[in-house]
Amino acid sequence: MTAVLHEQEKNNWARSIRYDDIEAIPEVWRIVAAKYGDHLALHDPHDNPETKYTYGELATAIEQFAAGLQALGVQPGETIAVFSENRPRWMVADQGIMTAGAIDAVRGANAETSELLYIFEHSDSIGLIIQDITTLSKLAGELGKLTGDRRPRFIILLTDEAAKLADDQGLGDIRLLNFTELMALGATHPFTPIAHGRDRIATLIYTSGTSGLPKGVMLSHSNLLSQITGASSVVSVGPSQTVLSILPIWHAYERSFEYFTLSQGVTQIYTNIRYVKKDIKDYSPQYMVAVPRLWESIYEGVQKQFREQPAGKQKLVNFFINQSQQYIAAQRTLTGLNLANLDSSPGQKLVAALKLIYLWPIHQLGDRIVYTKVRAALGGKVEYLVSGGGSIADYLEDFYELAGISILGGYGLTETSPITHVRRPWRNLRGADGQAVPGAETLIVNPETRQPVPTGQPGLVLLRGPQIMQGYYKNPEATAKAIGAEGWFDTGDLGQLTAWGDLIITGRAKDTIVLTNGENIEPTPIENACLRSPYIDQIMLVGQDQKSLGALIVPNLEALETWAKGQPVDLNSKAIQDLFKQELKREVANRPGYRPDDRISLFALLEEPFSIENGLLTQKLSLKRHKVSERYQATIEALFV
Repeated sequence: MTAVLHEQEKNNWARSIRYDDIEAIPEVWRIVAAKYGDHLALHDPHDNPETKYTYGELATAIEQFAAGLQALGVQPGETIAVFSENRPRWMVADQGIMTAGAIDAVRGANAETSELLYIFEHSDSIGLIIQDITTLSKLAGELGKLTGDRRPRFIILLTDEAAKLADDQGLGDIRLLNFTELMALGATHPFTPIAHGRDRIATLIYTSGTSGLPKGVMLSHSNLLSQITGASSVVSVGPSQTVLSILPIWHAYERSFEYFTLSQGVTQIYTNIRYVKKDIKDYSPQYMVAVPRLWESIYEGVQKQFREQPAGKQKLVNFFINQSQQYIAAQRTLTGLNLANLDSSPGQKLVAALKLIYLWPIHQLGDRIVYTKVRAALGGKVEYLVSGGGSIADYLEDFYELAGISILGGYGLTETSPITHVRRPWRNLRGADGQAVPGAETLIVNPETRQPVPTGQPGLVLLRGPQIMQGYYKNPEATAKAIGAEGWFDTGDLGQLTAWGDLIITGRAKDTIVLTNGENIEPTPIENACLRSPYIDQIMLVGQDQKSLGALIVPNLEALETWAKGQPVDLNSKAIQDLFKQELKREVANRPGYRPDDRISLFALLEEPFSIENGLLTQKLSLKRHKVSERYQATIEALFV
């Protein structure tokens, strides 16, 4: 199914800087610099020293970095590994590499050493650009063992640290430059323009996957440019606006969004988890991209402020929230955006309209007394928050909506550049994953027969369009398995389409739990329902080949401490166990489409969260289910004894 162009999409396009006629991402910077040369592009207030680039300075720095690479002998089509976290110089290096006609293989500096070394070797990188000397030191010993063409010809630090490669690590013959030295080299070496092509590979992004070795996703310039085109149809941004950047820049999600916002002249502020709440207030961004955990953290902070109020004030706040929830539910019904009932009858819409009239003054009063504080916690100027990298819980959707803050959820994978679907400001269907961006096609098929299913029925999600990767690097077998002869990419996700083209992801095909009674259970919707409980921070369902479902739960200790009213929290106590039984029973039973087999009969409370650091989450914060199962095999087995 192909998206139908909405009138507002045409208007957004008309207001945006268009890049339809260019061949490669590096051409963006010359165009945007000509229009907004003196406007601030990048600002990292936490860098040492503080870093700023105007658009004119950014375009100049990118070309100078490219000239420096050419002086080092880099040829078009060669690959350079980039291992670093967010910083303005990452963008200079990334685009400098592409400007020189080369390809970058990117990953965060905090990844496991073995993974970084694998990416460096598998990508056939001829050089390495690295965050700092500390990151280099953890790789140096293994890099020193590489021989022949596998050995890096040069290493460039993104800092100005003075460094010397230790001879005893076998790196003495590798040229090492810091950022300033590379830029100085570029200043004295004339840049040679490169003829780019839209279908040439621009970058390799290695999927952190839930099993096996990471695969190198080959994204072309055309793939990346499609993201600018797609996003330009959804929202209109410009130089009067600010965006806050917190997600890993090497990840396709953040990277494509940054290419889009910077292509339109927006000012980008870099933040991190330590400073994000302060930076939101200090810089008052209009836009921000993040994963649900950040929106949950802000929500919990606001809730904590409410809980610290006198009992009477808390009662008033809860009254307004309850009334406003009824208000937004009626509003969704009236506008046809109630996922549980997209075809509301005239009678239902009349009842909803009457409710809106009755509740409007209460909602407005609640806005002045309560919800302004929520918007203030987000800087007071937010136009849209963009959420991806996982499903956002219903209670968070409700909370931000009643506070007047729009969250645009979306869908995509690294292999799709990544965004293929996004909710529109004019059709923000909560609980769905949005309509296809222009050019993207969606097909729902029976997982077994691969035949299309009727609209509204669930099946396997296939995608086709300019967003689809060129394939997996040096892995034709995996490429052929993922992309069919007619160009359809197998997402591995289960979902369905509404009559209006909204995609609703219902689970992963390979995550299906089959109970001994033959029932197939998709864990993701049930897990999302359980996450509505304030006492559940993370959850993973288990129960393959068992009579009933079980769950591994990471509790929200702060919420439990509040519930315990200052008493010590014992996860094994009967009171805590009973609390979680009640929470699971209520949330699962209240889930739309509830079946008796959805009940969670057994559970274990875990003290250690699932995280990237302990290897139980991917870099995009998805559960590595097989890893969790391996780690807690004994715990799972004990549940079903």
